[in-house]
Amino acid sequence: MGQNDIFEDPDEKTADENQDFLPPLEFNSIILLLYLPALIQLGIMDDPATRERRENLELAKRNIDLLDLLKAKTEGNLEEQEAKFMEDALSQLKMVYLRKTEFIKT
Repeated sequence: MGQNDIFEDPDEKTADENQDFLPPLEFNSIILLLYLPALIQLGIMDDPATRERRENLELAKRNIDLLDLLKAKTEGNLEEQEAKFMEDALSQLKMVYLRKTEFIKT
């Protein structure tokens, strides 16, 4: 038995198997950090922690406003695909928010 053998467990997973999934390091991942919670707060998606749908329109508005701020601060510095992804995410969130707050009657 070698010196390092006492620390090895044959049933132990490798380091790669123990790591959680990490999204790629790209700008769209930053957008998703605000977009997905907003969908949950708008009641569009289940909360992964509770597996229930609940609305918190105040927090949803905050995430939408943060995305708007990010859009303004990055204007002219994004690739075409990144800018389109940001615009599409914001448009969708704003439309749902307006419907939920009854600014737009359906």
